[in-house]
Amino acid sequence: MRRSRLRHLGLAGLLVLGGLTAAGTLPASAADASSTSPSASSDREPASAGLLDAMQRDFGLSRAEAEDRLAAERDATGLEPVARRAAGTAFGGSWFDADAGELTVALTSDAAPSTVQAVRATGAQVRTVEHSARQLDAAKARVDRLDAPAGVSSWRVDHSANTVVVDVVKSERGDNDVQNFLERAREAGPVTVRSVPSAPRTFAAGTVGGDPYYTGNVRCSIGFSVHGGFVTAGHCGRAGAGVSGWDRSYIGTFQGSSFPDNDYAWVSVGSGWWTVPVVLGWGTVSDQLVRGSNVAPVGASICRSGSTTHWHCGTVLAHNETVNYSDGSVVHQLTKTSVCAEPGDSGGSFISGDQAQGVTSGGWGNCSSGGETWFQPVNEILNRYGLTLHTA
Repeated sequence: MRRSRLRHLGLAGLLVLGGLTAAGTLPASAADASSTSPSASSDREPASAGLLDAMQRDFGLSRAEAEDRLAAERDATGLEPVARRAAGTAFGGSWFDADAGELTVALTSDAAPSTVQAVRATGAQVRTVEHSARQLDAAKARVDRLDAPAGVSSWRVDHSANTVVVDVVKSERGDNDVQNFLERAREAGPVTVRSVPSAPRTFAAGTVGGDPYYTGNVRCSIGFSVHGGFVTAGHCGRAGAGVSGWDRSYIGTFQGSSFPDNDYAWVSVGSGWWTVPVVLGWGTVSDQLVRGSNVAPVGASICRSGSTTHWHCGTVLAHNETVNYSDGSVVHQLTKTSVCAEPGDSGGSFISGDQAQGVTSGGWGNCSSGGETWFQPVNEILNRYGLTLHTA
């Protein structure tokens, strides 16, 4: 389905790039989620009918169940930083339990009774684990220093399993280099190995007529509007590269870009283009206003907007994952999701409720058979370049 010129000049044209070009313009507040109080969500407007429809479609929920889940996720998102502070050095991680509709916080077995009581007093559920989050992060950092062969897909801390999970391409599991990597990884700390069907790749694409935005012959998607431009994926263009919109008119220039190691960039806009705090729903859902950038916990629902596959939803699977893309590019501190994506969706917006989460980096699979996709957290991009997210 292709948007008409009238559509672009309407809501989309307001967007940074010309209507949220491929992925929907995106805005949100520049405030770090950790500074937001748990009560902040109480002022948010109810979820749109389109978002609820998408939740029902992608999660198999009733309308009431979708409303309940979104409300519980908002509460968990605000609660997490409070519970983390209460846990102190005994903190072993946290995640949203969709079945229970509650935030779960892991505490090490040596946590003082007063600490356990303080965490429970926040409203979070408590689970006892062996390793602290700090210990798991240190183990992952040691794995980050290893050279990963092509058969190793990614690695991350899984707080609910209390281990570092290393994903290996199934067909490469017996490769000598992969086995050597896993042996060294296990020396770094608690490690669990998981098989995945294929290696991840970035989702940039060659030129396709009628879709925004373009850098040379590469098409990517807008992430989120910021004051003065928009943020997107770093692999979509280098600093100084010119950018054109859906109609091939000049938009602006990449002012900063980082890839690999990171996968983020920002583009300044001008020439009659301007920004608005909207993520494009592509007719699948209503166009979504962005009201902040509070970080959704593992287990929370999340949706993605992109110029190729438009609007899809899934679940946050992990934070701070290191990804080894099939071209050898290693990117750190990505968030993994169960949302599908395809070439051309790179740079597009990930949003949870009305909170901006990040820009699409890459993944494996597609939107016919399914897959997993990673995004670069938006707050890191804002902090890196000193940008302010455009919010409603």
